[in-house]
Amino acid sequence: MKILFLLSSLNAGGAERVACTLVNAWVAKGYEVVMVPCFSQGSGQSFYSLDARVQVRWLSEALPSNKWLARLVKPIVLRRIMQEVKADVMVSFLTNVNVMALLAKQGLDIPLIVCERSDPSFQKISASLRFLRRHLYAGADAVLLQTEQAAKMFAQSMPVLRRLRVIPNPLPIDLEKSLENEGNNVGTQSGSKVAVAVGRLVPSKQFDKLIANFTHIAAQCPDWQLHIYGDGPERETLQQLITSSHMQERIYLKGKTNQPWAVMRQAQLLAMSSRLEGFPNVMLEAMACGLPVICYDCPSGPRELSINGEVARLVALDDEKAYQQQLLELMQNSEERMLLAKNGQQSVLTRYSQWQVLKLWDDLLAEVAR
Repeated sequence: MKILFLLSSLNAGGAERVACTLVNAWVAKGYEVVMVPCFSQGSGQSFYSLDARVQVRWLSEALPSNKWLARLVKPIVLRRIMQEVKADVMVSFLTNVNVMALLAKQGLDIPLIVCERSDPSFQKISASLRFLRRHLYAGADAVLLQTEQAAKMFAQSMPVLRRLRVIPNPLPIDLEKSLENEGNNVGTQSGSKVAVAVGRLVPSKQFDKLIANFTHIAAQCPDWQLHIYGDGPERETLQQLITSSHMQERIYLKGKTNQPWAVMRQAQLLAMSSRLEGFPNVMLEAMACGLPVICYDCPSGPRELSINGEVARLVALDDEKAYQQQLLELMQNSEERMLLAKNGQQSVLTRYSQWQVLKLWDDLLAEVAR
């Protein structure tokens, strides 16, 4: 099978990481895969490891230097690539790529699976992009979402879709192999007591609330620190908040890391504070690494991953007092951390293994492929 995979970029990001995981698995199965980053400013290397057998064609290399003209002809250039590659099926990630792919493939007999990587009900996109999505998605051979909650809401707003499917993100194969080789150890109990958070420093991650919550209980857990990994436009604001709270020796902005699993394994728990998730990859991978997790019951994903709060601490959105209380309980109770870590790890390794998720993908690819 030949797959043309369209995505925004090959930079650091949740969608990009999942895309690389999928294409690496597909070429390992003998599929031919061509990836096309559609909104990169230039060409270069992937932030995440790519199998050498994956072909990458940078759309930017075929565009004129004038940015306005490039924007105008981009769907035409993408259509030309579609015709040249002659894939059995195309997969696209993210709304802007999905819309452009549907415009570009008009009249071409190549099946297309479009994938929403965030909950469309809460997604902040322009009115024009929302209009195009509503009117073009009926032309997709399948629309894929990551959670049942998101799919239910999407089906109500767009009832004319051909196929609406739910496939969660898989655990990265490198993580699964690492766990097999090193053993599924849970609950780091030695060394510094660190609560870790990982993600882009953007408003939707609510790291300001996490900092405030940790600060509120810090005096009751003097041997704990909070380490936040990631970068983004909120960095300066968050650092000012840490400084004004006099927490410079307890809360650290550690910057972006390309070794999140190593970071997780050196911590005692994951504190997630998002108000919105497409699919919480960080939560999934932390649970697989054997970390207990506390998170808000935000749309969408945490409730499904935690099985309604059974295998992770699930706190009502905006209930800061409850978050502080449950975070403090976890920090003060090592037995509870170990139990939550063990149950969470067993749960996600069973439900989100690469084999399990790739089987769902294979079934869908076979269903829509020409």
